[in-house]
Order: sequence, then structure tokens, then C-alpha cells
Amino acid sequence: MILIIDDDQAIRVSLTILLKRSGYEPEAVASPKEAMTIIRAVEPQLVLMDMNFSLTTSGEEGLTLLKQVKLFRPDVPVFLMTAWGSIELAVKGMQLGAFDFVTKPWNNILLLQRIETALELTKSKNEEASESIKSTDDFDRSFIIGRSAALKSVLDVVRRVARTNASVLITGESGTGKELIAKALYRNSLRRDKNFVKVNLGGISQTLFESEMFGHKKGAFTDASADRIGRFELADKGTIFLDEIGDLDLGSQVKLLRVLQDQTFEPLGDSRPHKVDVRVVSATNADLVTRIREHTFREDLFYRINLITIHLPALRERRDDIPLLVQYFLTKQCEANGLPLVDVTSDALTFLSRLPFSGNIRELKNLVERTLLMSGKKLLTAADFEAQVHFEEKTPRTDSELTLDEIEKQTILTAFDKYGNNISRVANSLGISRAALYRRLEKYGIQIKEN
Repeated sequence: MILIIDDDQAIRVSLTILLKRSGYEPEAVASPKEAMTIIRAVEPQLVLMDMNFSLTTSGEEGLTLLKQVKLFRPDVPVFLMTAWGSIELAVKGMQLGAFDFVTKPWNNILLLQRIETALELTKSKNEEASESIKSTDDFDRSFIIGRSAALKSVLDVVRRVARTNASVLITGESGTGKELIAKALYRNSLRRDKNFVKVNLGGISQTLFESEMFGHKKGAFTDASADRIGRFELADKGTIFLDEIGDLDLGSQVKLLRVLQDQTFEPLGDSRPHKVDVRVVSATNADLVTRIREHTFREDLFYRINLITIHLPALRERRDDIPLLVQYFLTKQCEANGLPLVDVTSDALTFLSRLPFSGNIRELKNLVERTLLMSGKKLLTAADFEAQVHFEEKTPRTDSELTLDEIEKQTILTAFDKYGNNISRVANSLGISRAALYRRLEKYGIQIKEN
């Protein structure tokens, strides 16, 4: 049974008809008192509840009802229904344990998808409570190497949510393999026959965001010489991977929230709304909770993208996987360069297992490949790897050998030298917002005295 709580009769009737036609058993009531009578007696599958039951309480009555529902039925998913202008109220509800929020007027198809996702996740959670998840033969974990307990916990979550439409936020340090997990979610989903579209949001300036994400019509702006399809349209019926979402400026966050909320968008130069059906997977190495407190990331967007959060452990937290990763990288590199297979000694594996690897799997991969190519041996020892670690520490690198982060840091410093520490001019020259520039200054430990 799905319980509908709303003092508007028209809404109760329309939701009842929609849910019945979709095979559910709805029960609709008009007041919190009636709702709690039912909730005390039976456990509904899901609750759809309005947040405002009077003109004077500003949603407080709805928040009180939510607390009561979660007290009596903590495992029942609760959907909050509110107007777009009251999203802050919905965010408060999410903090109190609501599962999702829906703005009025809602999109029927999108609402039914979210209800189905909630019920599937609840069912999966209940099944897990009674029986531990078993690995299935048809689970595709291509290119994800390791057998550690930390990695197994991650893959268990991937198995559980891959076949749903739940939005997923992947967190973790740089180099931990967030894109691989995003692709695993895609390859094991019901959308695997459609497009997987990756977007690096940290590399899109505020001025280009709408054109890149939503497309544009010919003549929409000076350089628009032809129609362009945006990333969301390319991902229709498939999965869109929003990488580095923590670097998105506030103005673009609002535009992204709109399309994630109702899955409609308007290309530049086109006033007609376009509908899209996408599964959203996001990733970041930033602490979004801290950025919310600093008012550089929207809290409502945070709750929209992280219905499920998957945190990837750093390599130092899964050292048992280092021998497997080393052998995998050696095999791939030998195949790529037409070399005979190479092995490593036990002392080499012990040495590698003790390194800090602040760059995580990416750093390990670079070290293994460099040692293979520079040593020319068929059996790699600890001394071979140690020589390359010391070589890396002592040898100045050329621009072509620098990491992307190092290149970006140098570019920022050069811009500050050129524009005399003027934050606005530096941000404009780099094609990013002031907020994004401040985040990069913090990331790289750059201290600038503003002019």
C-alpha cells in the first residue's frame, strides 16, 4: 500500500488514479491525524506526503508529521511534495530522513520511476538483511581489480543499485577509480544498451555550460553556425556521468538542478522544453558537506544527486589489492608494447605495499609502467621500483611529464603573474568562475594577496 497525505482533494484523486493505473494500491487521506492512524496500524510500502497543511505553519506541520512517520516506520521511504519555491523546506525534510522530494506540478513518468526505484532499493535492503549478497556470474566488473574487503563493500553496493534508476554520488580521493565504478553501474544497469556520456564539469566554464549540456540552435549566439546536441540529449535513455561536480559554479548548479528535478531542458535559442530520460551518476573528490557550509555548493542539488553514495577507499586502505593491481598493470603494458610477460619478486611487492601512494591507483600504475620500461628486465625487484621512486623525487619533469593537477597549478600561477593578482581578471582569463578559482587556490595551497 502507498499512502498519500495531502489536504488538496484534486491532488489526492489524481495521485490515486495514477498509482492504480500503474498497479499499486494507494490509500489517500487529508490530514496528519488520519495518516498516523493508518501508519500505527499497518506499514505502507511508501508514503507520499504534502509539506503544507495550512497557510500559517510554513511547513512546520509537515516536518512534524515526517518525524512521526520516521519514528514509527523508520524503514519506509517517504516522498515529500512541495512547490519549487519551497525547496528549502524539502531540504529540511531530507535532513530528517525523507527519501526524496517531488515538486508540484510533477511529471507522472518521472514520479513513477522514482517510486519504483525507492521500492526496489527498499526490497534489496530487506533481502540483504536476511541474506548476505552473493556474487552473480553475470555481474560485469571489468577492469576493477582487487579482492579486498574494502573493495568488496563497494561492489556489493554497485550490485544492489545498478539495475535501479537511483542517482548515485561517487566520492573518493583523486586516482581511486571513480570513473570505473560509474562504468560498472552503467554496464550492469538496464540502460547498458544506450549511451554512457561522461562530462567533466570542472572543465566547462560558466559561459559554455548551457551550450555544452543542453545544446543550442543555429544562430543562438555569434558563433552558433549550426545546431548542436547537448550532453543530456546524447544520454537520453542512457546514463550521464557528471565528473568533478564539486567544481561546478553556483549559477550552473541552479540550471543543472532544474533538469535533474523534472528531466526537461531548453537548448539555447529554443523556447520549447525538451524531455529527457537519463540515469545520473556524479563523482567528486571534494567534501561537498563542507562546501555546502561555505555556500559554494547548493544543498538541494546535493540531495538530488546522492540518493545513494558510494565512497571509494584510498589505495592505502586496500593494500591487499596492490599485488593484483601490479600484475594487472604489468600484463596490460606488456601486451600494449609487444613485450614478453614480466614477473615481480616478493620483496618488490612488499616494498610497493609500504609506499604511501598519495596519488592512489593512478600513481601505482605510472610507477609500474615506468619501472617496466626503464628496467628492461623480465623479473622486477624492489631495487628496480625504488630506483624509479627516487628518480621521480629527484628529477625535474618537463611539461609533458607533469600531471594534470601540476599543469593546472602552473597555469594559475602564470595567470596571477600576468594579471597582477586580480582575482576577477585571472578567473576570466582561465574561463572559470571566481568561486571555482578560489577552490583551486585552496586545493593547491596557493596564497594570493588580492589587488
